[in-house]
Amino acid sequence: MSGLADFRRPDPQRIVASLPLAVLLVGPDLTIAAANPAAEQLTGQGARRLIGRPVRALLDLDQPRVLEALGEGDAQLLARGVVTRIAGRETRPLDIAIAPVAHCPGWQLLTLNEPIGVEALTGDGAGSGAGEGIALRAPEVLAHEIKNPLAGIRGAAQLLARKLGDDDLALTGLITSEVDRIAKLIDRMQSLSRAGTEPSAPCNLHEAVRRAQAVIAAGSNGSWSIEEEFDPSLPPILASADALVQVVLNLLTNAREASNGVRNPRVIVSTRFASGIRLVGGKDRAPVRLPIELRVSDNGPGVDPALRDHIFDPFVTGKDHGQGLGLAMVQKLVREMNGRITHDRDAATSLTHFRVHLPVAAERPMPAQREASAK
Repeated sequence: MSGLADFRRPDPQRIVASLPLAVLLVGPDLTIAAANPAAEQLTGQGARRLIGRPVRALLDLDQPRVLEALGEGDAQLLARGVVTRIAGRETRPLDIAIAPVAHCPGWQLLTLNEPIGVEALTGDGAGSGAGEGIALRAPEVLAHEIKNPLAGIRGAAQLLARKLGDDDLALTGLITSEVDRIAKLIDRMQSLSRAGTEPSAPCNLHEAVRRAQAVIAAGSNGSWSIEEEFDPSLPPILASADALVQVVLNLLTNAREASNGVRNPRVIVSTRFASGIRLVGGKDRAPVRLPIELRVSDNGPGVDPALRDHIFDPFVTGKDHGQGLGLAMVQKLVREMNGRITHDRDAATSLTHFRVHLPVAAERPMPAQREASAK
């Protein structure tokens, strides 16, 4: 019976540890007494470094009233979009909540949440980001002028394939497949403002990444490399394979350009499970789980702080000769696949991350769920 009772009443510490929100337990002396894993991730510091540290030494807020409420010991407060500097790192807006711990005078719970990430993972995207309704589509004449030479390139590649040996056929095949993909992309650009989307189907995320890498490698003469951190156990995702290649290609190209001017440039592409992330749809739509994360990182200088909140908007760019359409296109393609894309800067590692969250092709137990069921 005791085992059954334990199952029905989870340990409170485990509940707090499972919360996706960063939670800090603050003692009467306004030092941190405990921190859950989400708090460790948000602050970039382990619990050992956090415990015993004064809250004011960890958090620098642009709204003094928040810390004043914390000093009162029994106040309840919810502040949204508070510009916060954590442990001397770059500032970011956070939603901050303070609540007293019942029956424990002077003890308080401090929760921190990133509003940008939540907004990017909610809603159906109407009126935001890539700007549905904004004319991103290529004019008919321009599309015609691009497709004509593409057809010539495709024909030339097919003629070359007849004369080349087996060792070189992979390159002509790559040219042909990329011409076909670009032609489809032009068609999609012409219809970006329409509601229709290309059907998604089960596909292998890693195959799409490798295909994008092959395209880049073919045009770079091996002058740069990409670090891979793949989870080989990932199931097939529900996406458009061609659109996914374009997304990865854009993100990798941007990462390469961003890191070109630094010593020891790094571009990292990684995949992992990201349990708990959901896309909340309209009132008549069930939430969509987005448990697969594709992350492209680089050690360049990062996005200009003035552009960070608008980096996915059309015609917004930090490049000297950029058009500002690449990331807008990426966000549009990701949304069409029921996914979401976010970005963040980790000052501690000097890495900029672009994260794409995608649904699986069919529900199946995640690793943690399989382990739990096996016990």
